[in-house]
Amino acid sequence: MEWLRGLFVEQSVIQAVVVISLITAIGLILGRIRILGISLGVTFVFFVGILAGHLGLAIDPNMLNYAESFGLIIFVYALGLQVGPSFFGSFRKGGMTLNILALAVVMLGTVMTVALHLFTGVSLPDMVGILSGSVTNTPALGAAQQTLKQLQIETADPALGCAVTYPLGVVGVIIALAFLRKLFPLQESEYKRDEHKSHAAFIAGFQVCNPGIFGKTVKEAAALAYHKFVISRLWRDGKVTIPTSGTVLQENDRLLVITSEAAVETLTMLFGEQEHRDWNKDDIDWNAIDSQLISQRILVTRSEINGKRLGALRLRNHYGINITRIYRAGVELLALPDLVLQLGDKLTVVGEANAIANVEKVLGNKVLSLKEPNLVAVFIGIVLGLFLGTIPFSVPGVSYPVKLGIAGGPIVMGILMGAFGPRMHMITYTTRSANLMLRALGLSMYLACLGLDAGAHFFDTVFRPEGLLWLGLGFALTVIPVLMVAVWALNVMKLDFGSVAGMLCGSMANPMALNYANVISPGDSPSVAYATVYPVAMFIRVILAQLILILFL
Repeated sequence: MEWLRGLFVEQSVIQAVVVISLITAIGLILGRIRILGISLGVTFVFFVGILAGHLGLAIDPNMLNYAESFGLIIFVYALGLQVGPSFFGSFRKGGMTLNILALAVVMLGTVMTVALHLFTGVSLPDMVGILSGSVTNTPALGAAQQTLKQLQIETADPALGCAVTYPLGVVGVIIALAFLRKLFPLQESEYKRDEHKSHAAFIAGFQVCNPGIFGKTVKEAAALAYHKFVISRLWRDGKVTIPTSGTVLQENDRLLVITSEAAVETLTMLFGEQEHRDWNKDDIDWNAIDSQLISQRILVTRSEINGKRLGALRLRNHYGINITRIYRAGVELLALPDLVLQLGDKLTVVGEANAIANVEKVLGNKVLSLKEPNLVAVFIGIVLGLFLGTIPFSVPGVSYPVKLGIAGGPIVMGILMGAFGPRMHMITYTTRSANLMLRALGLSMYLACLGLDAGAHFFDTVFRPEGLLWLGLGFALTVIPVLMVAVWALNVMKLDFGSVAGMLCGSMANPMALNYANVISPGDSPSVAYATVYPVAMFIRVILAQLILILFL
């Protein structure tokens, strides 16, 4: 049995892989258990690692540091790559409002952290760890650890504070949401309705009855409208055609238009009359509407199309088809000429069967080609992210330069690659399943190593007066900023509960609380708000974790 003992105790490469893999596997299995409808998911790996460290399991420190760092890098880069395409779009009117509120949560917690450090005497590295655990933000903890190494402070261990306060960080947001739910009944606000109307694709039918546009071309009529729209079909004298920008509109023409819901009233005044039929039902058979044209979704899989503008392809002029909508990452977009196409986009194409077949050859529509992982972009992006993370940024009044580090650099580069890679004809597309695999693998490795490192002293810390103080401080850092910002958003700004709940979960990097928010708030507004604020809140917390240590140590 000596070989079995060596497999778990004698430090080696094999022993490190075995220990980390077992901690991860057991944590993921236990993370599926639900208590009061709540499961910790991958977070349970952290606590299994703590238990393993407490029981005396240990691996080579260099191996531990490598696995922990590499796991964190993979996780944050894949996260940035996923949110990149929609990151800058989140700063539109409603998204800006949510991001400002999320930043208020972040800043309140940061100010409280410094104030509590001065008031209670708890060391600043410990307070940063407490803050990271109370807001369930492990990348911020990673950034703090890297900053302490940069400052050559080896004795401080913020991971202990994170480990102690992490459980209450998860539960605290859920408790706050339950309390807020009792105070503020669910109601849809004007903000939510306006955001939905402004950005979701909407299909409407119109009849040309306005004498002011009789004899005008589609292009001339579009110039009179403030809102963007696409005309999918035109019925005239019992025949259906696909209009071009030069098509002349005549009295009693029937038009099928794709636009935003907010634009319907304006377009009704432009065209003259709106039809009463609801064209947005899921069960509409578009191919049965008329016998001359069919509608088909085509997937962009050719790398040559990646990064090109839709109008530059001139598909309508060459093939006589019309592209009405584009689906990207679960979002339905208007098919405007200046829209930059990406691999994985699904285009709704209307036209004759032969024409659509030709368009299919241009765009690709080969699903299997997208299932092959594009690892080149992943590893190049990681390298560039690490380069970015090592660049020192001088801050006025700060003696030490600020660096994004291994937590901040890769996530910023992932966002930039996801947002601008296609415009530079870089293939950064990864399937959702591939991205989830990268994130889960990286986060599991990081949490297993983090827990293993903190476990040796975890229970000694918890079961002493100092540990109880840390728990109280962490719970205050979780609940107070959330309640203060939520009351302002719900009571003063009159935002809808679902969006506020999602914003709070995103600002606290708490997907477990998001599951609870989805249960108590109907619709998808919590998830949309979570995705809107998460990247900004994550990035700012990573930077602030370093700034606190540099400024006040």
